[in-house]
Amino acid sequence: MEIGLEQGEVLEDLFQDKKIIQNVNLYRFTSDSVLLSKFVRGKKNDDVADFCAGSGIVGLHFLCLNTHVRSLTLFEMQPALSDMSARTIAYNRFEKARAVCTRVQDIGREYDGRLSLILCNPPYERGGFENLTYEKAICRKEITITLSEILDVAARTLKFGGRLAIINRADRVAELIYGLKKRSLEPKRLQFVCGTPGGKPYLVMVEAAKGGKEGVEVLPSAVNIAN
Repeated sequence: MEIGLEQGEVLEDLFQDKKIIQNVNLYRFTSDSVLLSKFVRGKKNDDVADFCAGSGIVGLHFLCLNTHVRSLTLFEMQPALSDMSARTIAYNRFEKARAVCTRVQDIGREYDGRLSLILCNPPYERGGFENLTYEKAICRKEITITLSEILDVAARTLKFGGRLAIINRADRVAELIYGLKKRSLEPKRLQFVCGTPGGKPYLVMVEAAKGGKEGVEVLPSAVNIAN
């Protein structure tokens, strides 16, 4: 299928013969996103959402690995990134996926208690714009959304037993765990990410279940040499 690319856009590898549209002038995904898409497995009939989806890398790579899920919705507030997601979906004929351009905080009430799995690679740095453009800054820094707001919406939209898989800075693990448990999102699996074998973790991935019982499986640290 042919697709018209806008200025600055390129087609990059997504999975096997699948491609994803990226814009060299906007925020481009990192290897952290692929780590998260591999961290959790989908179940048959899962209705999956990708919060803060960007150009769709987490959700669409996850869909390539879990073709048996029922649906995938990519929620992204930036129109340019959401439009790229929609065109990537059309290009690859991902019939189970769709892109919705909205702030996570504004996700409609029709999703309350409907989602069975949420993936989220959120902005997890604090601070100002520094040398970043606004479009890139809001993908990396908590300018337009906070961790607490993400967890609030996840707790609202997940069905009982539904899961949230989220990645964040390793030094925010206490804040993340506390925020999850406060909202009855019980951490079930946890994995730190290091840049080198035996190195200091710089990221943490957590899978939590709404209404789950206490008890968390701590996995061996993952090594991400492309960080």
